[in-house]
Amino acid sequence: MASAATAIVNRPAWVDLSSSDPAASRAFYAKLFGWDVEVTADPQYGGYAMAKVGGKDVAGIGPTQSPGAPTAWMLYIGTPDAENLATEVRAAGGSVIAPPFDVGDQGRMAVFQDPAGAFISAWQPTNMSGFFTGAANTFAWAELNARGIEKSIPFYNHVFGWTTMTRPMGEGMGDYTEFHLGGASLAGGVEMSPMVPAEVPSYWMVYFGVADVDGAYQAALGAGARGMLPPRDFPGGRFAIVGDPQGAAFGLLKMAAG
Repeated sequence: MASAATAIVNRPAWVDLSSSDPAASRAFYAKLFGWDVEVTADPQYGGYAMAKVGGKDVAGIGPTQSPGAPTAWMLYIGTPDAENLATEVRAAGGSVIAPPFDVGDQGRMAVFQDPAGAFISAWQPTNMSGFFTGAANTFAWAELNARGIEKSIPFYNHVFGWTTMTRPMGEGMGDYTEFHLGGASLAGGVEMSPMVPAEVPSYWMVYFGVADVDGAYQAALGAGARGMLPPRDFPGGRFAIVGDPQGAAFGLLKMAAG
């Protein structure tokens, strides 16, 4: 367990969906990604469900924690010490929204907000040490859409030790920032388009890898999703963005063969 826990330190460790209609969300993602989704029987977990691919945990789906809260995906970053991380978050100009707390005997979590307003969570593992990735229909990428990304970059550098590489996306499109750790690319970040309505806050977008972006996009629309960005190529592959029937945005991604 120790080696598995160490492997996720300062890296994406988990994603879950807080849904206004968990049963409908479970059905949608099971149909789209072929997930085996099962609600945890223990009442202390409040109807939280684990989604699996090939018997391995890939994501969670649970109810929203307050009435009227929007349905949304949340990204978790692994940590060996959630309390210390909360201290570092404050020191770097972020906010502690939910101080570290136990999640049964599985681990400890906390919820933070970066200086640009994006929510991100931490996971300190005990019995649950992370998720299965690297296969179709599992987590593939995370991307920060920020109002003022220049405020966020130093925050993630301080809190998680992430370094950055920035490159232009094309005329009039601004720059794309890649967050790195130990030479590995972990996530991305962009300045939010000024065309996005002002009431939309900074947020982290979760992408799932698929074998066929176009096919998955059409399947999502057929299952009740809303198209937000049709499939398109980028230098590293092909992607699309959809909004699920309950309103949560997520991405579909297929990287080009290396």
